[in-house]
Amino acid sequence: MNKPIVRFAPSPTGYLHIGGARTALFNWLYAKKNGGKFLLRVEDTDLERSKTEYTDQITDALSWLGFEWDDNIVMQSKNKPRHEQVLNQMIQSGLAYRCFLTKEELDKMRLSAEKNKELFRVPKTYRNCSLDEQQKLIDSGKSFTVRIKIPDGVTEFNDLVYGTIKVENKELDDFIIARSDGSPTYNFVVAIDDSDMNITHVIRGDDHLANTPKQILVYQSLGLRIPTFAHLPMILGSDRKRLSKRHAATNVQEYKEKGFTPTSIINYLSLLGWNPDSDQEIFKIDELVSAFNFEQVQKKPAIFDEKKLLWISGQQMAIMTTKSAISEIELLKAGWTDSQDRNYVMDVIKLVKDRSKTLVDLLEISSIFFEENITYDSEMSKKILNDESRSILVDLYAALNIEESWKKDSLETIFDNLMTQHDVGIGKLIKPVRFALTGLSYGPGIFDMMILLGKDRCLSRISTNTKGH
Repeated sequence: MNKPIVRFAPSPTGYLHIGGARTALFNWLYAKKNGGKFLLRVEDTDLERSKTEYTDQITDALSWLGFEWDDNIVMQSKNKPRHEQVLNQMIQSGLAYRCFLTKEELDKMRLSAEKNKELFRVPKTYRNCSLDEQQKLIDSGKSFTVRIKIPDGVTEFNDLVYGTIKVENKELDDFIIARSDGSPTYNFVVAIDDSDMNITHVIRGDDHLANTPKQILVYQSLGLRIPTFAHLPMILGSDRKRLSKRHAATNVQEYKEKGFTPTSIINYLSLLGWNPDSDQEIFKIDELVSAFNFEQVQKKPAIFDEKKLLWISGQQMAIMTTKSAISEIELLKAGWTDSQDRNYVMDVIKLVKDRSKTLVDLLEISSIFFEENITYDSEMSKKILNDESRSILVDLYAALNIEESWKKDSLETIFDNLMTQHDVGIGKLIKPVRFALTGLSYGPGIFDMMILLGKDRCLSRISTNTKGH
């Protein structure tokens, strides 16, 4: 197979959506696996809604995910002269024509068809007008759109996900390729740009399936090579409606801020619509590149499940090296470890990493080892620290205070004695102790944590919670 050239083509009208990130990922994986190129085209022709800040955010998000693109970014707006040149060429050669039907006329015809329960078709009133006749109408002040001349026959293509798709050309109107203000339409410019960029495979969401026959007709009309298409399943929320804010965060930036790593996002997105040949769910990036293929991409919509994302993130945190975790945290909170002993930092992160689902979790849990004074939530304190648990903390303080050997076996003996003394199970003992030591209801093993915190810190924090605060 020739090395593929693929492209990701976002519109800079908002932040990079999670669905867009999945499309970028599948393009990137396909290019990587087959030694091809991954190109980036920013479709910024909607001048009112396109903003430079969104372009910057999209490129930053792609870089953060590790989807480095080959060659320079193509800004679609800069291709305007090329689009106009092809448009004029099509008019002059009779491949397209100027249509002088007004919006009002078309609306009236459409309404009449609806009343008569007939299928509305745009009449080809001006299809066979000569260039001279078209010019006379322009000179008389009539506005126009430009429509492509659709030939008789069938438009057929083989989609890598959906298989063979056929559309009878008679089912399509001579669709508009330039609006009345002269601006070319999406289906026209995309075909020109993809051809000029030598795109071999167009990989995008299946909401574009209806556009594909139209784009193929543009390719055919101009004698251009038609790329291979692959349409990815829609991503839906838990209620099977299109993913939106009511289901979860919807852009990559939000997940970055929540402390998800690029690998966890990529791992989860890869499983939205793609099923590997095994039960494997946790992937390294190189494993994804090796395993990915379109035969395993499904047609049915993928359901976005934030709980599953969180689980995958936790699994990725567990297999991440301690050194990598520290690097990620330093990117998130620059310089936070500068004043700490490096070996101590390594020991802390190694201990808490496996209990963290995100980097934000990791920061929260690890901070209790670096801050002398921690904050206790008053509501949680009321629930956890009742008279019985405070009595346990008083006796624990007394036992720890006289313990000279600050080692795991010594601490275990103290806890065993307390369980016997107060006739409680390990859970009832650990819950108030963990809260007293950390201000949290979760965290690493209690004995490992106490050893790292040190005797003085443990005594100080337990003492604070025996008195109330």
